[in-house]
Amino acid sequence: MGHKQTLFNLEKISVASYDLKIMSGHSKWSTIKRQKGVADIKRGQTFTKLANAITIAVKMGGSGDPESNPRLRVAADAARAVNMPKENIQRAIDRGLGKLPGQTLEEVLYEGFGPSKVAFLVEGVTDNKMRTLQEIKNIFERNGGSLAGQGSVAYMFDRKGEIRVKSKGGGLEDEILELIDLGAEDVEDYKEDNIQKYLVYTESSELNTMGNKITQAGYGVESQELVFKPNVLVAINDAESAKKVLDFAAKLEDSDDVQKVYANFDIPEELI
Repeated sequence: MGHKQTLFNLEKISVASYDLKIMSGHSKWSTIKRQKGVADIKRGQTFTKLANAITIAVKMGGSGDPESNPRLRVAADAARAVNMPKENIQRAIDRGLGKLPGQTLEEVLYEGFGPSKVAFLVEGVTDNKMRTLQEIKNIFERNGGSLAGQGSVAYMFDRKGEIRVKSKGGGLEDEILELIDLGAEDVEDYKEDNIQKYLVYTESSELNTMGNKITQAGYGVESQELVFKPNVLVAINDAESAKKVLDFAAKLEDSDDVQKVYANFDIPEELI
């Protein structure tokens, strides 16, 4: 098992100097958005994206019960976190169960290169693949990037389980070591609202098992989901390039049909 960790501090967006470390572009992008106060998307667009995520979770999981459908539980929790009305959540579930008429939603995954040859994976949900493909292609081409063929970028990422964990009040190093002993492959620590938290990574097939182990060990599990974690990094060493990469990622996330954006950039604190 590779005992590697990336240490993030949300108050400084710094990567600590630590022996056991690997950068995660996906989680660092999330960190940057929180720190800079950048809204992911407008409120209405947020509800649309979340509704689509719930519908797809129900469709793929074959169940409208969050207790038996972990993906639905994550999507529903995210919707409640932004005060999405209960009736909207139920409507999205019913749509996934086929109880409501309407267009069919499908999952899509796009691969490409952004500014500075940073690799991007873009997960989306759409009712019109051609429309979404053209929109994503335009974003890439108009902002210094290029959409790539299947497999061109995916090999730079590993499919992993990601669990967001709240500290139980122990020491930082002790808790990281305990999480690794429980079976975590990688652990990243960060602070949110002055609360110590962790991102725990595991094999995708072990996501639910690892989540249960962490809960039983006394930690609070805030969410667990499958993500694409970069295994190859691109160092960004100047402010202009850093701005282009971050602006590019933000434009992708602003698309109505985009659910998640993953990237393999590594930007030092001083350039943020």
